[in-house]
Amino acid sequence: MAQNIYDKREFFAGYSQLPRSVHGLDGAPEWPAIRAMLPDLKGLRVVDLGCGFGWFARWAHQNGAAHVLGLDVSENMIARARKDTGDMAIEYRIADLDHLVLPEASFDFAYSSLALHYIEDFDRLVRTVHASLVPGAHFVFTIEHPIYMAPTKPGWSSDADGGRIWPLDRYSVEGKRITDWLAKGVVKYHRTIGTTLNALIKAGFSIRHVEEWSPTAEQIAATPDLAEEVDRPMMLLVAAQR
Repeated sequence: MAQNIYDKREFFAGYSQLPRSVHGLDGAPEWPAIRAMLPDLKGLRVVDLGCGFGWFARWAHQNGAAHVLGLDVSENMIARARKDTGDMAIEYRIADLDHLVLPEASFDFAYSSLALHYIEDFDRLVRTVHASLVPGAHFVFTIEHPIYMAPTKPGWSSDADGGRIWPLDRYSVEGKRITDWLAKGVVKYHRTIGTTLNALIKAGFSIRHVEEWSPTAEQIAATPDLAEEVDRPMMLLVAAQR
């Protein structure tokens, strides 16, 4: 079973205070880039993998989706999503994505935001998502960038031009990584970009767009802490099609 860190009191309390938790999609600086990758959702059946508080599920329905199924391993997340959603066209279920089972050809679009780097068997999940989609359907997801997950060595150095050099830690060594973020002992799974994209291709997806997200100058001016995302990408955005 995937680690259910979001049901730990300390972690959930911290996560609930993040800008993306308080302000929803508008609090996620990568949202404009994601939105540009989305297909027209009008009339689509959508599955949201790792739906969290349900921000995307509600947005999808407001933008034309006929039905949205939000899945998350966290009881806290699902309880909050249900509390904040009053639309019968949006359904939430507790589900472990590491052992996910979905009916075949039952969705027109699959989405996931910053959840799949918690999944140990990414290949299995991708095959499951592929089988659950109708031909031509899109799959858009974001994960922590492998470069961001790999630099676990403390500190950074500078190059001759004064730029930051982030000390990568075993980038090519894939597998479990344990980090402290909002709580101690958070388990994530590091995979290279090549492994991530090749898993999609092997499952039968066509890669449509890949973006190593970086903030705009306007975003950095508004939120100076985002400047370090120019030095090394924090998120990888991927759009694929069945």
